[in-house]
Amino acid sequence: MIYHVVALGDWLADPDLPYAPASLVRDGSVHCSPDKGAALAAATRFHRAAADPLVALLIDETRLDAEVKWVAPAAGSPLARVPGTLFPRVVGPVNRNAVVGLMEIVRDDEGSAQELVPLG
Repeated sequence: MIYHVVALGDWLADPDLPYAPASLVRDGSVHCSPDKGAALAAATRFHRAAADPLVALLIDETRLDAEVKWVAPAAGSPLARVPGTLFPRVVGPVNRNAVVGLMEIVRDDEGSAQELVPLG
Protein backbone atom coordinates (compact mmCIF):
# COMPACT_ATOMS: atom_id res chain seq x y z
CA MET A 1 0.00 0.00 0.00
CA ILE A 2 1.25 3.47 -0.88
CA TYR A 3 -0.27 6.81 0.12
CA HIS A 4 -0.95 10.00 -1.81
CA VAL A 5 -2.00 13.26 -0.12
CA VAL A 6 -4.58 15.33 -1.96
CA ALA A 7 -7.27 17.94 -1.30
CA LEU A 8 -10.59 16.13 -1.15
CA GLY A 9 -12.10 18.38 -3.83
CA ASP A 10 -9.27 17.57 -6.24
CA TRP A 11 -9.82 13.84 -5.76
CA LEU A 12 -13.58 14.18 -6.30
CA ALA A 13 -13.19 16.25 -9.49
CA ASP A 14 -13.59 14.28 -12.73
CA PRO A 15 -14.48 10.94 -11.08
CA ASP A 16 -14.82 9.22 -14.46
CA LEU A 17 -11.21 9.96 -15.42
CA PRO A 18 -7.96 8.59 -14.03
CA TYR A 19 -6.51 10.81 -11.32
CA ALA A 20 -3.80 13.08 -12.74
CA PRO A 21 -2.58 15.80 -10.33
CA ALA A 22 -0.46 18.79 -11.33
CA SER A 23 2.72 16.95 -10.29
CA LEU A 24 2.18 14.49 -13.13
CA VAL A 25 2.50 17.29 -15.69
CA ARG A 26 5.15 19.22 -13.73
CA ASP A 27 7.39 16.34 -12.59
CA GLY A 28 6.25 13.39 -14.67
CA SER A 29 4.91 11.45 -11.70
CA VAL A 30 2.35 11.30 -8.92
CA HIS A 31 4.26 11.78 -5.65
CA CYS A 32 3.38 9.19 -3.01
CA SER A 33 4.53 8.10 0.43
CA PRO A 34 5.54 4.62 1.56
CA ASP A 35 3.68 4.71 4.90
CA LYS A 36 1.33 6.69 7.14
CA GLY A 37 4.11 8.59 8.89
CA ALA A 38 5.61 9.80 5.63
CA ALA A 39 2.15 10.77 4.35
CA LEU A 40 1.56 12.88 7.47
CA ALA A 41 4.99 14.51 7.06
CA ALA A 42 4.25 15.28 3.40
CA ALA A 43 0.83 16.72 4.29
CA THR A 44 2.44 19.04 6.82
CA ARG A 45 5.33 20.05 4.58
CA PHE A 46 3.46 20.59 1.32
CA HIS A 47 -0.17 21.23 2.32
CA ARG A 48 0.03 23.04 5.69
CA ALA A 49 -1.78 26.13 4.36
CA ALA A 50 -4.45 24.22 2.40
CA ALA A 51 -7.93 25.45 3.23
CA ASP A 52 -9.63 22.37 1.80
CA PRO A 53 -9.91 19.11 3.72
CA LEU A 54 -7.03 16.75 2.96
CA VAL A 55 -7.22 13.02 2.40
CA ALA A 56 -4.71 10.26 1.86
CA LEU A 57 -5.49 7.93 -1.01
CA LEU A 58 -4.60 4.34 -0.17
CA ILE A 59 -3.26 2.97 -3.42
CA ASP A 60 -2.72 -0.73 -4.05
CA GLU A 61 0.33 -0.55 -6.28
CA THR A 62 -0.36 -4.03 -7.67
CA ARG A 63 -3.57 -2.66 -9.20
CA LEU A 64 -1.97 0.34 -10.90
CA ASP A 65 -1.83 0.51 -14.67
CA ALA A 66 1.20 2.85 -14.45
CA GLU A 67 4.70 1.93 -13.31
CA VAL A 68 5.87 2.76 -9.78
CA LYS A 69 9.45 3.96 -9.34
CA TRP A 70 11.03 4.17 -5.89
CA VAL A 71 13.32 7.19 -5.47
CA ALA A 72 15.34 8.86 -2.72
CA PRO A 73 13.94 12.16 -1.40
CA ALA A 74 15.76 15.35 -2.37
CA ALA A 75 18.88 16.14 -0.37
CA GLY A 76 18.04 18.32 2.60
CA SER A 77 14.39 17.29 2.63
CA PRO A 78 12.96 16.62 6.09
CA LEU A 79 11.57 13.47 4.52
CA ALA A 80 15.17 12.25 4.05
CA ARG A 81 15.86 11.91 7.77
CA VAL A 82 16.15 8.14 7.63
CA PRO A 83 19.00 7.04 5.36
CA GLY A 84 17.92 4.62 2.68
CA THR A 85 14.27 5.71 2.71
CA LEU A 86 12.70 5.57 -0.74
CA PHE A 87 9.48 7.17 -1.93
CA PRO A 88 7.11 5.79 -4.57
CA ARG A 89 6.40 7.81 -7.70
CA VAL A 90 3.60 6.69 -10.00
CA VAL A 91 4.77 7.37 -13.54
CA GLY A 92 1.38 8.05 -15.09
CA PRO A 93 -2.16 8.74 -13.98
CA VAL A 94 -3.66 6.72 -11.15
CA ASN A 95 -6.48 4.48 -12.32
CA ARG A 96 -9.24 4.92 -9.77
CA ASN A 97 -9.78 1.21 -9.19
CA ALA A 98 -6.25 1.09 -7.70
CA VAL A 99 -7.43 3.39 -4.89
CA VAL A 100 -8.74 1.00 -2.26
CA GLY A 101 -9.46 3.50 0.51
CA LEU A 102 -9.47 7.10 1.68
CA MET A 103 -8.29 8.41 5.03
CA GLU A 104 -9.03 11.88 6.35
CA ILE A 105 -5.94 13.81 7.43
CA VAL A 106 -6.64 15.46 10.77
CA ARG A 107 -4.67 18.69 11.22
CA ASP A 108 -4.07 20.93 14.21
CA ASP A 109 -4.77 24.68 14.28
CA GLU A 110 -1.40 25.41 12.63
CA GLY A 111 -2.09 23.02 9.76
CA SER A 112 0.26 20.24 10.90
CA ALA A 113 -1.03 16.77 10.05
CA GLN A 114 -1.67 14.76 13.21
CA GLU A 115 -3.33 11.51 12.22
CA LEU A 116 -5.15 9.55 9.53
CA VAL A 117 -8.71 8.47 10.31
CA PRO A 118 -11.28 6.63 8.19
CA LEU A 119 -13.19 9.08 6.01
CA GLY A 120 -16.81 9.49 6.91
